[in-house]
Amino acid sequence: MSEIKRNQIAAMNIQYRYFPLETFLDDAADCGLVNVELWGASPFFHIEDATYADVVRVRREIERRGLRLVCLTPEQCVYPINLASSVREERRRSLKFFEDHLRAASELGTDKMLVTTGWGYFDGSNREEAWKWAREGIHELADLARFHGLKLALEVLRHDESNLVYNLPTLKKMLDELSHPAIGGMIDTIPMALAGESPRDYLDALGKNLIHIHFIDGAPRGHLAWGDGTLDMRRYLKELEEGDYEGFLTLEITDGRYYMDPGASLRQSVEALFDAIPPET
Repeated sequence: MSEIKRNQIAAMNIQYRYFPLETFLDDAADCGLVNVELWGASPFFHIEDATYADVVRVRREIERRGLRLVCLTPEQCVYPINLASSVREERRRSLKFFEDHLRAASELGTDKMLVTTGWGYFDGSNREEAWKWAREGIHELADLARFHGLKLALEVLRHDESNLVYNLPTLKKMLDELSHPAIGGMIDTIPMALAGESPRDYLDALGKNLIHIHFIDGAPRGHLAWGDGTLDMRRYLKELEEGDYEGFLTLEITDGRYYMDPGASLRQSVEALFDAIPPET
């Protein structure tokens, strides 16, 4: 059994959307973290506006604080990005969007990028077609990821966000069909809880192909700071240890209640996790 360690915790900048990137990075370092996950969106890192100088600057700001970038997560739920779209132009735009992020991820020094399938029409009228488009697009991205020495972390979304991959069975089906060495599965604890699933379920099904986790509290919705929801953090940690999980646990805190003082939600979550995870001796 592998013990979960404090150096597996990562912070994400999504609740800092009204603050400079430097504020987030300073807070992460001040909390005693060594890992960050970069939410790729304005004002931090919007790929359609970014130059190579911007990539270099972001990497320098991360590394000069002694931090490591463990994943690049392009914003793909509110922008017009959908790999599974029935509209050819939208699929083309979405594929280029992720390709550009993969190249940037390589330059930023990480070895992982998050991707989602997108969605079909919620009336189900194009679900089979949407599934096919998503699979083909992700496979193309995986080939590019492998070329750059990266892996794609395929995230499960809530069922009201996607009708393609929204629970463990649909994730497993997509991963099996892709059968690509540069793709692994990932958990977000909110969709997981809403689907009535647990970390143990994913580890039993995926084993070492579970490569990343967004680890947050919820009620069960909400993407909350730990302690503000109802999820059983200690049970989840125990299941991850029993399943020998060795990846990262990112705090993806998104609820609007934290926007005015994002540092407080980060500190609260890190303190809760550090209280549950003893320091290494």
